[in-house]
Amino acid sequence: MAKAALKIRPLGEKVLVKRLEAEQVTRGGIVLPDTAKEKPQRGTILAVGDGRMLKDGTRAKFQVKKGDKVIFASYGGSEVKLGIEEYLLIDETDILAILD
Repeated sequence: MAKAALKIRPLGEKVLVKRLEAEQVTRGGIVLPDTAKEKPQRGTILAVGDGRMLKDGTRAKFQVKKGDKVIFASYGGSEVKLGIEEYLLIDETDILAILD
């Protein structure tokens, strides 16, 4: 996984996220087939871009860093497939929270 992630370098205010695995079994014990699983809105930050360009020509600092576990907007970003791994490129503004 980490080897493939090194081939993708986000630009600007983009963040590369690896989604957490979808739940296999419901709370009631029902096993879900792949087609019925919802894509989780949680993931791990693998890489960040340079930051958003400000009007004065400087770059804004990110509030997230590599390794952070985050919750992001459900329809944000673009899915990217590299080999067999799937990633998500999202704007930092689509990140809703950092999980501690």
